[in-house]
Amino acid sequence: MYYTIGDMMQPFDALEPRLIITAVESCLGVRLDGSIYPCASYVNRVYGVNGDSGAEYIVKFYRPDRWSFEAIAAEHAFLRELSDAEVPVVPPLEDEDGDTLFEIEVDDGEEGTVYPCAIFPKRGGRTFDAEDDDHWLRLGALVGRMHGVGAQRDAPERILLDPSEWGGGNLDALVADGSIHEECRNEFVEIVEDALQEMETRFQGVPVQRIHGDCHRGNILDRRDEGLLLIDFDDMMRGPAVQDLWLLLPDHRDQSQRELTLLLDGYRQFRPLHEEQFELIEALRFLRMVHYLAWQARQRRDQHFQRQFPDWGSRSFWIKEVEDLRDQARLL
Repeated sequence: MYYTIGDMMQPFDALEPRLIITAVESCLGVRLDGSIYPCASYVNRVYGVNGDSGAEYIVKFYRPDRWSFEAIAAEHAFLRELSDAEVPVVPPLEDEDGDTLFEIEVDDGEEGTVYPCAIFPKRGGRTFDAEDDDHWLRLGALVGRMHGVGAQRDAPERILLDPSEWGGGNLDALVADGSIHEECRNEFVEIVEDALQEMETRFQGVPVQRIHGDCHRGNILDRRDEGLLLIDFDDMMRGPAVQDLWLLLPDHRDQSQRELTLLLDGYRQFRPLHEEQFELIEALRFLRMVHYLAWQARQRRDQHFQRQFPDWGSRSFWIKEVEDLRDQARLL
C-alpha cells in the first residue's frame, strides 16, 4: 500500500475544524479551547490545538492508504522504545487503554474515509545548524544512540530501503500513475532502471535495521537547556545505518569528508559502523531523488500542493528531473 498513488482527488477534504477538535477530545478525554492552527506538512495533515488547561497538542492525520495500521503502529513502537531508552524523541500520547493510534471515520456521503490519527505533546525548538566540530560530533552521537535502539528488533511492517523495494517500487508507482510526461517517460525509466540494476550488488550483504529514514537537519531541533530532539519518524524504515548520516551532510560525500569523519566519530561512541557503507551514499541519494518524485506524485492533486508547486508535472519539470537523475547516475 505504501507505493499506491491512487486517484483520490482531495483525500483530506473532510477534515474540517469541528472534526479535528472532536477527534482529540474523544481520543484523549480532554477538553480543548477551540483554537486550531495548521502545521507544515505535505503528505499528512498536522494541526496544533490547545487544551482548556493550557496543555498544547499536535494532532496528526495520516494520509489514507499510504501506510497500513500495522506499519504506523511499528513507528509508534519505535518511538516508545527510544523514549524509554532516553533517546530524545516525542512519542505519541496514549489513551486510557494504552493505545496511541486511532481511526477516525468520516461519512462523506459515499463509502466514507478512515483517517489513522495520533496525538503528540507539542515540543518546540529551533533548527540545529552544525557550525563547529562539537556540533557534528553531537549529531553523530544522537544518530548512534537512536540506532542502538533500532537494532534491537525488526519492523517487517515498514519498507525496506534497497534498490528493488524502495527504488523499483517508487518507479513502478510513477509509471503506473501516468504522472511522467510522455515525452520524458522512456528516458526517465531507462535511466532509473539502469541505475537500479547497477547498484543492486552494492546492497547485498549490507546490514539493515530500523532507522529514521528522513534524518535531515530539519528534523532535528535544538531545545534550550535540553539539547537535541529528533522529530518526524513518518518515513521510518529498515535500511543501512548510513542513510541517517549522509542526509546530514552539507554537500556530496567528496566535499564533506571532514563532516562525515566527525559524524562517524560521534556515532561510534554508541554503535559500530563499517566505512564500507559510505560507498552507498551516492546510490542512496539517487534512490531518494526517485522517492521524492513519487512522494510528490501522491499528493499532486491536493489544492495545497498545487499552490506550492504549480509547475509540477509539466514538460519542463520532467526535462529537468531527467537531467538531474542522469547527472546523479554518473556518480554511482
